[in-house]
Amino acid sequence: MTREIRVANEKPAGARISDSVTVREASFADHDAISVLAARYELEIKSYEEWTHLWLANLLYDEPQQHWPIGWVLEAEGRRIVGYIGNIPRWYEFQGKKITAAVTYSWVVDSAYRSYSLLLLNRYFDQDNVDLYLSTTVNAQSFNAFTAFDSLPVPMGAWDRSAFWITHYRGFAASWATFKALPLARPLGYALSVPLLFKDLSTRRRHASIQNGVEVSCCDSFDERFDAFWDTLKRKNSALLLAVRSREVLQWHFKYAILKNKVWILTVTQGSSLVGYSIYCRQDSPKVWLKRIRLIDFQVVNGDMTLVVAMLSRALTKCREEGIHMLEYMGVCPEVERLIESLKPQQRNLPCCSYYYKSKDSSLARALANPNVWNPTCFDGDSSL
Repeated sequence: MTREIRVANEKPAGARISDSVTVREASFADHDAISVLAARYELEIKSYEEWTHLWLANLLYDEPQQHWPIGWVLEAEGRRIVGYIGNIPRWYEFQGKKITAAVTYSWVVDSAYRSYSLLLLNRYFDQDNVDLYLSTTVNAQSFNAFTAFDSLPVPMGAWDRSAFWITHYRGFAASWATFKALPLARPLGYALSVPLLFKDLSTRRRHASIQNGVEVSCCDSFDERFDAFWDTLKRKNSALLLAVRSREVLQWHFKYAILKNKVWILTVTQGSSLVGYSIYCRQDSPKVWLKRIRLIDFQVVNGDMTLVVAMLSRALTKCREEGIHMLEYMGVCPEVERLIESLKPQQRNLPCCSYYYKSKDSSLARALANPNVWNPTCFDGDSSL
């Protein structure tokens, strides 16, 4: 049975709402109403099939004897949905143990009901069957709310800035001019791109030389090599907090990105064994005509991070071949940051740290305060779901 909380008499000071608001567990039947709400604030909710896949095809969601809410909604008069937060289960491994993580997804509240938005977050943080709470898409409007619940910024990686490369200068410049609402954005983009293009020629040659000596391949699916790779990865890195990356989990995570041709899987092998991979996903911004791809995840089993740089160099070449405007890497970790300096990235600051975590287990919380136990990428949380 769905549990409800009435908060009609708990209105925050200054709220202009006269009717009661109900917080209840979300159901799959709420998809259409949530989609309408999200669209009002230019947020995308996936199709019903893709949205329900996040839970129905999720190994952790089907765990016996464990009820997992798919999220919660705020209801106003007439059972009208005015707020939503999703709740996706993810498996992690740490020091030989399975860790159950809850991931926030698509938190959105109607502007007239923002005073009640914390009620949704309270439900999320009030779960008893969760070891770790992860939120990887925190923005300037929401980070104060997460800190109010004692959620902490992840201590590894730069999650308040990104490294990026422009790989199609005319398209990027036109997108920038559109974003700035400059007149004649497309023709202006061509003029702006010319000096940038000349500057880029030497960088392109440098990218090609970095890839020499490492054979980087592209594949279009996750085969049996990824299970063997995951077994080796977790054995060699048992001291790290690692999101489960079995073949089955990777297929669940990237199923629709693969079907829509929005994902690149780059690999490095030794003999028949996979020794490194990196995954890139298209995350365009159609409103300003920006074609963008982001580095989502990278892993190597032998500790040789130069393989990551070689795969990144190959991805930059692929971007140019396919007319993609920019490649972005968020959450740059110090070790990789030193290595990618040879690729001459540019930097942009983000409004706030986008990756927050919390654990109510005191021993796990103490362990996670150590930045050296983290291996954070955009594969965590909902950044690439």
